[in-house]
Amino acid sequence: MRLRYLALLPLLTSQAMADTFSVEVEVPRLSVAEYHAPYVAFWVENADRSTLKPLGLWYDDQEKWLKDIRQWWRRTGRSQSAPYDGLTGATRSPGTHTVDFSDVDALKSLPAGEYTLVVEAAREVGGREVLKLPFQWPAGQRPQQQQVIGTDELGTVTLTVSQ
Repeated sequence: MRLRYLALLPLLTSQAMADTFSVEVEVPRLSVAEYHAPYVAFWVENADRSTLKPLGLWYDDQEKWLKDIRQWWRRTGRSQSAPYDGLTGATRSPGTHTVDFSDVDALKSLPAGEYTLVVEAAREVGGREVLKLPFQWPAGQRPQQQQVIGTDELGTVTLTVSQ
């Protein structure tokens, strides 16, 4: 009986030590005549941009506007169909929103190395913005936090990677 519990210990330890990967995104309220919440795509790429892992997508039921998220569309979007890879959900209203990508399969299979989180936003009757945040995967002993401030479609975007 005692051996059964000891056999589970490595499993429990690896779950408790799993890396976390969360992104906090500020969607600003813009003073425009016709406001639409932005479509936002999240993905990870390596330094030479040869490895791309889609993490998530915020959009409503109007798939025709997904092409406006140009980099995401050209790199991975047009080769996918609903349901899209990663965590998907509706567009977000103005405010600060946190999304945890820790359980996305694309991250679980990511080899150790230097990467960039890319966050791209586009609005119907609006602009487009791409923000990039570098990080090391896996997190290691020290938590990592990167922050970038958008100028048009996004406010502050914060990436937290920790063990």
